[in-house]
Amino acid sequence: MNRTIPLVLAVALFMEQMDSTVIATSLPAIAADIGTDPIALKLALTAYLVSVAIFIPISAWMADRFGARRVFCTAIGVFVVGSIACAFAGSLSGFVLARFLQGMGGAMMTPVARLLLVRATPRGDLVSAMAWLTAPALIGPLLGPPVGGFITTFVSWHWIFLINVPIGLAGIVAAAFLLPEAGGEGTAPIDMRGFVLSGVAAAGIVFGLSVVSLPALPPIVGLVTLGVGLGATALYLVHARRAPRPILDLSLFGNASFRAAISGGSIFRFGSGATPFLLPLMFQLGFGMTPFESGMLTFTAAIGAIGMKFFARRTLRRGGFRTVLVTAALGGALMIAAAGLFSAGTPVWVIMVVLVAAGFLRSLFFTSVNALVFADLDDARAGQATAIAAVTQQVSIALGVALAGVILEAVTIMSGQPLQAGAFQIAFFIVAGVAALAALPFWMLHPTAGNAVSGHRLGGDNARSQVLPPR
Repeated sequence: MNRTIPLVLAVALFMEQMDSTVIATSLPAIAADIGTDPIALKLALTAYLVSVAIFIPISAWMADRFGARRVFCTAIGVFVVGSIACAFAGSLSGFVLARFLQGMGGAMMTPVARLLLVRATPRGDLVSAMAWLTAPALIGPLLGPPVGGFITTFVSWHWIFLINVPIGLAGIVAAAFLLPEAGGEGTAPIDMRGFVLSGVAAAGIVFGLSVVSLPALPPIVGLVTLGVGLGATALYLVHARRAPRPILDLSLFGNASFRAAISGGSIFRFGSGATPFLLPLMFQLGFGMTPFESGMLTFTAAIGAIGMKFFARRTLRRGGFRTVLVTAALGGALMIAAAGLFSAGTPVWVIMVVLVAAGFLRSLFFTSVNALVFADLDDARAGQATAIAAVTQQVSIALGVALAGVILEAVTIMSGQPLQAGAFQIAFFIVAGVAALAALPFWMLHPTAGNAVSGHRLGGDNARSQVLPPR
């Protein structure tokens, strides 16, 4: 397998994922510098998520219309310009607008990167390619808190964004010379009504959930916006059945492998999306750790994520998508529940072992589920698959964070006491139970689903391969 393509793509995804988490550590310093308060500045986090939600649906059309490589390079450029604008922002409104611009670039980078990878990689090598692409993207959110704390403490928060400039420029040059072109032959006119409805739907849901979980605005604003998003979702479902070429083609859900990958992956992200939110808070508020100590401890999960890429292809060849995803979902949920058993007296090495195992299982799950999305689809439908997968990923992560926030708030109100370690234990147990439900869609898969990609053989390694042809 040619590792150049996934590694070039992974650099951009690493930059995006780390940037989205590193800012959380630096909010107080940024707020003090631009003359606002950290709670209000959380609007910048929401602005980024909303921008990503709005522009992801158009990513497939843009890639097919102008060429995936060209769009990918442009997306990195927009992200870099947004980063520079963030560094020089002098007011809350300026910073929020700069983050929105960054989100426009981020919305294109992830789905278009996956599209390039799928179209440039033989189906038999897709699992390995996804492993190389997924591991750096998983490391980014883990590396963000300690890097953000270090830069903010010892340098300046401005460099959190300025460091993206050389990385982004290097990524553009590497992508322009090393990535193959895909698409660009032209496509049908854009489904403008579908774009507006899908954008309002995704943005409304993500913004509403973000306000609920990060109360920078009154909760009623989040609830109303969430209602608008759900209403737009219903209107889009009606529109998609009537439109000849909808911007998000929901007919893909007729494919069993795709349907299981999206539904199971979304459910699992409810739990895994809540974990990066819960762990640092528990370590700092519940156990009295400093932000830097907390960040260095959570980063140990990256060891498992990196180690997984050496086993993903072999594991899927032996077990197949159905067995591996059921096992990874249940095992990952078990590790989330194990975090709920942590206490201030838990030995550090025990915490590290659990987090490494969690990182391994989470990385195995997402590598497998990202490959299953495309396993039984042809390249002509890959663009639509990447867009739908990216939209559902954003919504499910927002749901996970909102769920964790609501649980902590409910426990605090019911106990009548300030936030304590016991509230985090309850939250971990609940989100672990939700994550475990992700095993159900995969359990219902046919044993041969995705075998053309996994290389799994029915009847043992010595039996003849029996796979389903791509549909």
